[in-house]
Amino acid sequence: MQLSDAQRLDWLRLIRSEGIGPRTFRGLVNRFGGAGAALKALPDLAKARGKPIRVATKAEAEREIAAAARLGARFVAMGEPDYPLPLQATADAPPLICLRGDAAGLKRPAVAIVGSRNASAAGLTFTERLSHALGAEGLVIVSGLARGVDARAHKAALQSGTVAVLAGGHDRIYPSEHEELVARILDNGGALVAEMPMGWEPRGRDFPRRNRIISGLSLGTVVVEAARRSGSLITARFALEQGREVFAVPGSPLDPRAEGTNDLIRDGATLCAAPEHVMAVLKPLIGGPMPDTGAEDAADRPEPALYWDEIDFSAEPVTAMAAEPAQRPLDEAPRPSLRPDDRAILLELLGPSPVPVDALARQAGLSARVVQGLLMELELDGKIWRHPGGTVSLR
Repeated sequence: MQLSDAQRLDWLRLIRSEGIGPRTFRGLVNRFGGAGAALKALPDLAKARGKPIRVATKAEAEREIAAAARLGARFVAMGEPDYPLPLQATADAPPLICLRGDAAGLKRPAVAIVGSRNASAAGLTFTERLSHALGAEGLVIVSGLARGVDARAHKAALQSGTVAVLAGGHDRIYPSEHEELVARILDNGGALVAEMPMGWEPRGRDFPRRNRIISGLSLGTVVVEAARRSGSLITARFALEQGREVFAVPGSPLDPRAEGTNDLIRDGATLCAAPEHVMAVLKPLIGGPMPDTGAEDAADRPEPALYWDEIDFSAEPVTAMAAEPAQRPLDEAPRPSLRPDDRAILLELLGPSPVPVDALARQAGLSARVVQGLLMELELDGKIWRHPGGTVSLR
């Protein structure tokens, strides 16, 4: 498949419209036969919903495409030759990615290396050796351009190939001190991938969005040093949900930076103390089919609703949360009202046996969005486990 310029503009307008996320986009395109037809249908859908929907204008989309082009970036749609197949196989793959650099790296087998921003000297040394060795084996190193482990992984793989996934727009590099690293990645034939609009400053909820792309691009994810509240553990969870391999580097039980990785090993992640441990698992997978966690299981995994304010157009009349206007910072979005005892209610309902999140929401008398937000807090506090099929339990 190759989109025409007009189709690409429609795709960008649709995904930038209010209340449209990856799943809603896919549902609308499948329902109406294309992004252009879905855009025309949105006013009627809004009328049925009883609330207006802000649709991104053609001029706004044209400005974003032009701004990307000035940086040497371009939009690649799912199904086009340059769209990475491993990412396309995931349930919440972005319909469009904004790509800067050489797309060749996205067609090679890849492994993600993520970890602590305040990594120890030993952790950084191991990251460098691991990244260099796996790169020498032909793997592209994928990471999130963060301080600490991410940056060291990118630097060690400059010659062999690395892909950085951004939490914001291409013109809003975070952290800003990594502008020079971005230039080196591009100069050495690497690539940068972004889902968010040009001009978008990354907010807290954008980093988990980014993390599911990091794991989705990769055959497996290696976690090097992660505290129990580390965002790297979210990347590991996404990898598991996507059917990818998870590796963890063991550390001292006295170092808080190793608590998360030691927990992963205890829970079944492959111990990684040398590059050979990663290659032994991934080498047989290279060139094989990617696990397909697409539309067929999307309904069983409601967690990503936390990261997108998606409107449900599947039923009439539509009842859905109020979504934010296009390109408004996520931390300014309307917040669900929380009662002081909501968290305690969830903890009382949870036990050692996994329970579906939707059943938990019904029993608690809370909306799915409120429950997802509370579960994320509880997960970061190390109080719950996530299990396949969208179920959770107490630790």
